[in-house]
Amino acid sequence: MVALRVKRARRRTNKEVAALLEGLADIVVGAARKKEDPSFDIPVRALSNVAFNPKKRFIEMGRAKTARQFFNLGMARKFMQTMLIADALMELQREDVTTSLREVYYRTKHTIKGTSENTFDDQDESDPIIEDLEVTLALLREELHVRAKSWGTIIGPIVIRDAGDTVDCSRQGIGGKTVPSIVEPGYVDILRCSADFVLLVEKDTQFSRLSEDKFWKSHNCILLTGNGQAPRGVRRLARRLHDEWKLPILVLMDNDPWGYYIYSVIKQGSISLAFESERLAIPDAKFLGLSSRDPEEYGLPRNVGIKLNDKDIARAKEIAGYPWFQKKEWQQEILYMLKSGLKYELDVLANKNFRFLTTDYLPKKLKQKDWLD
Repeated sequence: MVALRVKRARRRTNKEVAALLEGLADIVVGAARKKEDPSFDIPVRALSNVAFNPKKRFIEMGRAKTARQFFNLGMARKFMQTMLIADALMELQREDVTTSLREVYYRTKHTIKGTSENTFDDQDESDPIIEDLEVTLALLREELHVRAKSWGTIIGPIVIRDAGDTVDCSRQGIGGKTVPSIVEPGYVDILRCSADFVLLVEKDTQFSRLSEDKFWKSHNCILLTGNGQAPRGVRRLARRLHDEWKLPILVLMDNDPWGYYIYSVIKQGSISLAFESERLAIPDAKFLGLSSRDPEEYGLPRNVGIKLNDKDIARAKEIAGYPWFQKKEWQQEILYMLKSGLKYELDVLANKNFRFLTTDYLPKKLKQKDWLD
C-alpha cells in the first residue's frame, strides 16, 4: 500500500503538479518491478470523514482512506480509469493549456483493444475520478488545468488582469464581468480595488437590480453573484478579496433552508471540498439576509410567503443540527422559520416597490449592521 505524501498550501506550479501526477505513475512502475499489486490510497469524500474545526471555523476532511488496487476485481476498472485521467491531466500540464470536464471525458474515452469494453461509459464516471485526484494530490481542479462553467458575475470598483487583459469591472455595463472558473494568481490578478466590502448575492434577479441601480457605486462595494449555489471560482475570488484586500464578505440569500445551506458552504466550506476549505471557506462571512424576521420587520404580507414543504422542514432540521449552526442566533432564526411555516424569496421585496431592495432594505441593514454570523 502506498500513500502519496503531499502538503496543502499555496498554488502549485505546473512543474510541481506534474511531479505529483508522476508520483502516481511511479507507484505503478515500482509495484510492477517488485511484482506487487499496484495500489494507492484515496481519502474518503463523505460526511463520515468530515468534521468541523471550531478553532479554524471551517469543515475539514478526516484521515480515513480507502485503497484503490489493480489486482482487485471490484477496483480494477476504477484503478485503470484513475491512471487514464492522470495521464490526460499530465498532458495538460505539459502543453500548459486548460480544458473542460467534458473534454477530459472524451480525451480518455475509447474502447479497449480486443474487447467491447469502454474505458468510460459516460461523464458521471470520469468527473468523480478528477475529484479523487484533487483530494489525493491536495490540489484544486483549477491547478490541474480543468475548468468548470463560468457561472459568476462581478461588478464594482476593482481592476483585474484576466488572461493578460486588463479589465475595469466598474466599466462593464449592467451585465458586469463574468467570473472565470480559474481565478488563481497568474490567471486572474487583482491590480486595484477600492471597495469597502463585497456583497455576494444568491440570485441573478437581485444582482441585476443592484447593478442597474448602481448600488455598488452609492455604497462603494463589489457585487458578486454565483447565480444560485456559488461555483468554486466565485467562492475562491471572494476568499481572495477577503484575504488579500481585507474586505468583509456579506451574503444575501433567500430565506429558506437552501439559502442557509448556500451561505454555510461559503462560510464553512462543503463536504465534497472539505480538503480545500483553507482556500475556499470564508469563516468571517456574514449573513445579511433575507432573515426569518425580515418580512415582519419590513411589513411584508404573509401571502407572499411560500409554505414550507416536507423537504424544506427536514432540511431545516438537518441544518439546525450542524455544529456550525449551533449559535443561539442561528437556532432562533431556524426555529422562527419553522414556527412560521413559511419561506420567503428575495424577490418578495418587490411587493413594496421595485427598488425597495436598493433604497430601503439593504441601506437599513448595512447601517444597523443587522446580520447573522
